[in-house]
Amino acid sequence: MPRDKHIGAQKPKNLKGTIFRLLGYLKPYKGRMVVVILCIIAQAFANVGATALLAPLLTGLAASPNSDVTLTGLSFIDKYALSGVASDKMAYLGIMVGLIATIYLIALATNYLLNRLMIVISTSTMKKLRDDLFAHMQQLPIKVFDTTTHGELMTRYTNDIDLMNEFIARCIPQFISSTFTIIGVFTMMFILNWELTLVMLGMLIVMFIIVKFLGGRSKKNFVAQQAAVGKLNGYIEEMTEGQKVVKAFNHEDKAIAEFDSINTHWQEVSARANSYANVMGPIMGNMSHFFYAGIAIVGAVIAVSTTKTDPLEYVGIIAAFLLYIRNVTNPIMQIAQQINLLFMAVAGGERVFALMDTPVEVDDGKVTLVYANIDSDGNITESDTRTGRWAWKHPHEDGTITYTELKGDVRFENVTFGYEENKTVLHEVSLYAHPGQKIAFVGSTGAGKTTITNLINRFYDVPDGKIRYDGININKIKKADLRRSLAMVLQDTHLFTGTVMDNIRYGRLDATDEECIAAAKSANAHQFIMHLPDGYNTLLTRDGENLSQGQRQLLAIARAAVADPPVLILDEATSSIDTRTEWLIEKGMDALMEGRTTFVIAHRLSTVRNSDAIMVLEHGVIIERGNHDDLIAQKGKYYQLYTGMFELS
Repeated sequence: MPRDKHIGAQKPKNLKGTIFRLLGYLKPYKGRMVVVILCIIAQAFANVGATALLAPLLTGLAASPNSDVTLTGLSFIDKYALSGVASDKMAYLGIMVGLIATIYLIALATNYLLNRLMIVISTSTMKKLRDDLFAHMQQLPIKVFDTTTHGELMTRYTNDIDLMNEFIARCIPQFISSTFTIIGVFTMMFILNWELTLVMLGMLIVMFIIVKFLGGRSKKNFVAQQAAVGKLNGYIEEMTEGQKVVKAFNHEDKAIAEFDSINTHWQEVSARANSYANVMGPIMGNMSHFFYAGIAIVGAVIAVSTTKTDPLEYVGIIAAFLLYIRNVTNPIMQIAQQINLLFMAVAGGERVFALMDTPVEVDDGKVTLVYANIDSDGNITESDTRTGRWAWKHPHEDGTITYTELKGDVRFENVTFGYEENKTVLHEVSLYAHPGQKIAFVGSTGAGKTTITNLINRFYDVPDGKIRYDGININKIKKADLRRSLAMVLQDTHLFTGTVMDNIRYGRLDATDEECIAAAKSANAHQFIMHLPDGYNTLLTRDGENLSQGQRQLLAIARAAVADPPVLILDEATSSIDTRTEWLIEKGMDALMEGRTTFVIAHRLSTVRNSDAIMVLEHGVIIERGNHDDLIAQKGKYYQLYTGMFELS
């Protein structure tokens, strides 16, 4: 099936919407964010104020006693500074340096506080975001996982969310800090000298034009870079999982070539994105040098050409302006850098929210599964505790409730289905399985065998036809309750990180240790488990890599056994087990299937001989049905398969 149709937007669709949606995760921390903003404002104004005091400090020290110069434009500072000049310059120097140091200490304290708060806010926000994403992913239909690589999904949790974390932890505080710093700097500039401020504004307009140009060019390339990272991770994950197949078929050179192609694409889009981002810093830095020289020259010209004021007045003003150049160009450079981070975060955010916006499984069923007590007359009452018997609880529109015993009667009525539009897999399939029957499906790969079991589980819904379970249309049964009544053993066994006991108990979380051990014995897994280093407490990691494929399959069968369901689905359940192991578990499997409706998919025809009915599928159509003897007597397709005249492919 085609990949990447459902998630992973390649173009930014809603810049503002994505930002505001991400900011919505900060609502629980509104109080802390207010404190952070106040700290940022205090820090910005403290830095600006400390620089502003440089003008009266230098000018006051250079001026003669009782001089008539204006130091800052702030009369109360001018009066204090000049009174200090008139008395003791060293005392005045000490007071002013102490005042500047105090302001910087305040800035340091607020910076420490806001960083501590932002760490808590950002990590808590990312935890909530990952929780929401994972919870939503558990509700997505199987189709999403069938059409999206695992690497693509993993990228959402790692790279994309990490970028969103950077946006919250660094980008937002830096934007606020830079904004207030620029406001404070220009306010003080106008107070000190409006002429030099106008010169500075002209220079900054040029800087903003350059920032806008470079930012626009890098925006689309950062989005493409994120998409390329997801594709790269997906390919790495796929090749890592299939490394044995790659080596077995000497596919290394082809895999290297394909990886090089994908990696080259990432390199190209990443280079384009970062080329604009990386040149922005040097350009801004060099422009600040021009601003520095320009303000010094213009200030000197004004100082020596003025006739209205004492030229000495400009000593501190020019010095303050030169420092303010750094104070204003650095925030602008930081904003430019944060814009790049913003674009990357938005690209990652759109991919995360695209997954979160993927429609969940539709479950409009109302029929639920309950524990039941059934008397000799067949009357059913609901039980709060496990009784070993179940019933379907069916509420009706008139408020009444009826109960139907769960027996495992499954029927397909003219079911037509395809995973993709205009590609039909099953064609008007009709079949039935009476309670306790063993039904086997035989046919070539792609004939539709596994599709039938997918439909029984409602991994996919049937668009045409009906599937009835104990006479109830399965679309009316809640999916969770439907799946509680089923147990599956798949060809591709998956074990989870945890002990052997934990993996068996996965079939039924309230199962006792004794029940898990009994299930392992029924699957003939107990013997090999007891030879493991810690028996049932042996820790399994990385999908049970310390077990053989056959041992992993035995644990999967034990996991199905402990679930104790009325219906079993065995999809190539013994495909990875050797002939001797298959013989060992045959009796256990027979005991497990006793009294249960069982659907078996197998390429080994020896495993389906004792089935009550065998369905032979070809291109989504049942071409033969009957038990083993009947089908042999017919001398049709099954006969050809069984006698070796024709092989399954």
